[in-house]
Amino acid sequence: MSDSRYLHGALFGFSAVLIWAGWSVVTRLAVTTNLDAWDIAALRFGVSGLLLSPVLMRSGLARDRLGWSGLAIIIAGNGAPYALVAASGLQFAPAYDQGALNPGCMPVFVALIATIVLREKLSTTRTTGLVLILAGAAIIVAWHSWDGAWSISRTFGDVLFLLASFFTACFTVRMRQANLEPLHAVALVSTGSLVIYLPVYLVLYGARLARLTLTEFAVQALFQGVLVTIISLLLYVRAVAILGASGGAAFGALVPALSALFAIPILGEWPTATGWVAIVLISTGVWLASRGPLPRCEAQ
Repeated sequence: MSDSRYLHGALFGFSAVLIWAGWSVVTRLAVTTNLDAWDIAALRFGVSGLLLSPVLMRSGLARDRLGWSGLAIIIAGNGAPYALVAASGLQFAPAYDQGALNPGCMPVFVALIATIVLREKLSTTRTTGLVLILAGAAIIVAWHSWDGAWSISRTFGDVLFLLASFFTACFTVRMRQANLEPLHAVALVSTGSLVIYLPVYLVLYGARLARLTLTEFAVQALFQGVLVTIISLLLYVRAVAILGASGGAAFGALVPALSALFAIPILGEWPTATGWVAIVLISTGVWLASRGPLPRCEAQ
C-alpha cells in the first residue's frame, strides 16, 4: 500500500474515532439522566433512517451480495441491536470502559473473524499492533480494578461492551466482504433499524421522548442520528474500504486514548502514568495494525 493511500484511509479512520470518542461521554450522560438505551436507539435510527430512506429506495437491499443472513448481520452489527447493547452497558459501567472494550477491542475481533472468513493473512507487523492494542486496553480496564472501583454491575456493563464490539466486528467483515458503497451500507443499517425497531419503541416507550425539552431533543437527535450514525459510519466504512477490514477497524482502538486526551482541556483531568503507558501502547498498535502488509519493508 502506498503512503498516500494509507494516509487517505487513516484520515477517514481518525475522523470517525474523533466522533466515537465523544459518543461515550454524551451517551453516558444521557443514560444516567433523562434517557435510557431504548431512547438513544430510537433517536439514532429514527433520524438517520428517515434521512437515508431515499438512498435505500434507490439502491435496494443488496440481497444479491448479502443474502438475508448478511443483511441481518449488517443491520444488527451497527444498527439498533448494537446501539441497545452499547448504550445499556453505559448504564452499568463508565464511558472509560466503553472506549477501551467496545471500539478499543474491535480490531482484535475483526482480525480473528477476517482471518477465518476472508482468509486475510496477518503480517507480523499487524499482529504485533493488535497485541499492543489488546495490552493497552487491558491496562486501562485493569487499572480500575486495582484501585477498588470494580463491581458486579460494572463487570456486566463490560460484558455488554465486548458483545457490542463483536457485533461491530461482524458488521465490518460482512460489509467488506460484500464490497458495499459507504452510503449504501449506512442506509441499510439506518433504514433497516428504523423499520424494525421504531414501531416497537413507539408502542412501548414512545411517550418518554415528550419529557425532553426541545433543545435536549434537537441536540441528541442531531448528535445521535446525524453525527454518530451517518457521518462517523460513512467515515469508518470508507476507511475499511481503503485499508481493509483489520486495518480500518484498528482505528477504533484510539477511542480510549482520545477520550483521555480530550479530558485534559475539557475536564482538567490528566492521565496517570499508567494511563500514559496505555495510550502509547494503543497508539503504536493502531499505527502498526492499520498499515497491514508492507511489501516494501518485508522485502528488505
